[in-house]
Amino acid sequence: MVGIVDYGTGNLKSVQNALGRIGAENIVSSDFDTLQKCSHIILPGVGSAGWAMENLVATGLAGQIEKFTQPVMGICLGMQLMCSYSEEEQTKCLGIFPNIVRKMGTPANEASGIRLKIPHVGWNNIRPLGIDLFKGIGELPFVYFVHSYSADVNDRTIAVCSYGDDFSAAIGYRNFIGCQFHPEKSGYVGEQILKNFLEM
Repeated sequence: MVGIVDYGTGNLKSVQNALGRIGAENIVSSDFDTLQKCSHIILPGVGSAGWAMENLVATGLAGQIEKFTQPVMGICLGMQLMCSYSEEEQTKCLGIFPNIVRKMGTPANEASGIRLKIPHVGWNNIRPLGIDLFKGIGELPFVYFVHSYSADVNDRTIAVCSYGDDFSAAIGYRNFIGCQFHPEKSGYVGEQILKNFLEM
């Protein structure tokens, strides 16, 4: 059973639908004891960091997520909340990853001279750094992004994306995984990533 953390943010239904497509039973809950009994946890997220952290605090989960011992995946804002700090609304986050989340600029693409649009919306390839989460998807798979903030690259980074500058497309530490992209919206590549996560 996969537990999907409900803290008032969007994206719950699309995550449920993606899990349903790969035959994974799931439950949506904001109760720590219920989630603790699940084999895997997903922390989804669409919205702003400050608002989302307030909601996590209100559910009582803000100080509990780091206690999960099963595999945990944060998606998009969910990943950013697992970092130490976000520039969005100057938000202190959960601190599971030491990464800082910064507002993306409008960097010039040096090859074409075209200024890139922010938010970063659409398909882009990532460079996985060789862990089981990315097995079976190729060397430079395309995944779907929707974001205006991104986490820096450090020794917790397990996949990199280039959009003007490099940023962490995915982060991993112990039983915690974060994906800046949306696996639930990334076609067969995203489905394979979710399957790989459920094998962890």
